[in-house]
Amino acid sequence: MEIKEKVLQTLKNSAEPLKGGEIAEKSGIGKKLVDKAIKALKTEGLIEVPKRCFYSAK
Repeated sequence: MEIKEKVLQTLKNSAEPLKGGEIAEKSGIGKKLVDKAIKALKTEGLIEVPKRCFYSAK
């Protein structure tokens, strides 16, 4: 599974918005890679930012 897909799946499985560090912890991916994936997913419009530093799947 690609890193972006894993990050997106982690967000979809969460009932509440998550911080980048929490996504890294739950998915087992390094924080820097998670941050890169978050940036790409935001650009693609697949995730949203309900409040600063928190992310959720659309």
